[in-house]
Amino acid sequence: MSRQQISAVIILAAGAGTRMNSATPKVLHSIAGRSLLHHAMVAANQLEPNRVVVVVRHERDAVAAEASAIAPETLIADQDDIPGTGRAVYCGLSVLDATAMAGAVAATGGGAEARDARAKGVVLVTSADVPLVTGDLLQSLATGHAEGGNAVTMLTARVGAPGAYGRIIRGTDGEVLRIVEAKDASDAELAIDEINAGIYAFEAEALRTALASVGRDNAQREMYLTDVVEIVRESGGRVGAFIAPDAVATEGVNDRVQLAAAAATLNRSILEKWMRVGVTIVDPGTTWIDADVTLEPDSVVLPGTQLLGATYVSTGASVGPDSTLKDVEVRANATVLRTHGELAVIEEGATVGPFSYLRPGTILGTDGKIGAFVETKNASIGAHTKVPHLSYVGDAEIGEYTNIGAATIFVNYDGVGKAQTTVGSHVRIGSDNTLIAPLTVGDGAYTGAGAIIRKDVPPGAMARNSSPQQTVEGWVEARRPGTASAQAAREALERDAAATKGDA
Repeated sequence: MSRQQISAVIILAAGAGTRMNSATPKVLHSIAGRSLLHHAMVAANQLEPNRVVVVVRHERDAVAAEASAIAPETLIADQDDIPGTGRAVYCGLSVLDATAMAGAVAATGGGAEARDARAKGVVLVTSADVPLVTGDLLQSLATGHAEGGNAVTMLTARVGAPGAYGRIIRGTDGEVLRIVEAKDASDAELAIDEINAGIYAFEAEALRTALASVGRDNAQREMYLTDVVEIVRESGGRVGAFIAPDAVATEGVNDRVQLAAAAATLNRSILEKWMRVGVTIVDPGTTWIDADVTLEPDSVVLPGTQLLGATYVSTGASVGPDSTLKDVEVRANATVLRTHGELAVIEEGATVGPFSYLRPGTILGTDGKIGAFVETKNASIGAHTKVPHLSYVGDAEIGEYTNIGAATIFVNYDGVGKAQTTVGSHVRIGSDNTLIAPLTVGDGAYTGAGAIIRKDVPPGAMARNSSPQQTVEGWVEARRPGTASAQAAREALERDAAATKGDA
């Protein structure tokens, strides 16, 4: 079945998710850098349907905003006060139909044909709380639906502990007869290990007709979508089931325990994908990689590393151990060791760490170095330039082949606003310098150790502001008599005097 033949995907995202015990809607909780809703929408859009509609209710505005941010063309359907998955799908289908008719009216100017231009073809129904369902799995369901000539095809799975899932009731010939919810099932039905995954392929007209007959005569007083299966079958429609090759992929998230389990499963899948294309991941047990991260072959990820957001690691680069990078570009053959970084670029052959903090806006040039206990922010550091240790570089632009001495601080904030410091190429900044912005240090300039630089330094100049050293002999004995320092000084002076007398 081609992807273009899928008319629409309806994603159910209206539930409260009370078992999450969270102020955040369940479908907005995240794993692998995406919300649960985002995972569902990615899978749906991989089928290239004509329309995707997300059905919302609980925390309606937040969920709708997330859906629109992910894909602005997404349709939003509001579930009304009638509870149940059947009602949710009814609301979603109503929005699809209204959108289709509005489009037809706009195209034709109205008429009977336009008024009947409701959604046609195959409509898939999935849920926003099954983040391990992939586009490939949905496509397999749709393909099985077409090949079977079915009016309804449900996704099922065989599990060892079916729990609260609805059970699939089959006839003696294996044909699907109906789905029974666990709360309405007999003991014999509860023993069935084939469960309903809550994901379906429907012919639009069969779905529309059956939803009109769904009642609420059940323990929960809800409109069950599962009732559509029996209604379609009784009206002569063919009902089929596609058993998921991997039952784990169909598992839903209802609480924090299941959220963590889904995250771990998805992470293992992501790691395996990258290892199979040539990435070395030394310890998968301590490595976490988000879904939108990209790794090139022959890159290396060391233990205790998290690669988050849209991080990109190029061939020959090494990240870790014990590093967290979010939205960071690591170019070829760069090395990042025990570092936290966000929205930064590390150019080819550069080295970072250990114990560095790269804040947003950091760009480290080719073969550059950011060393131990260095923090950078909104800083462009040129090729071959080094900031080796114990420094803060904020709101700065530094040229090539420059060295920033240990314990140098770029003072970029005066309590009111930020200011820029520009340091040229081939500059030597002495240890323990304070560079007070706004400031420019020209190419080839030097600064002395311990200098406080307040004024621009011309190219090739030396800037220093230290005063002559003053030494007050006997100060400790006079001001701190009886202390251990005074005693040590007295003994040292006595040794020096004895040595001088011996030499004489």
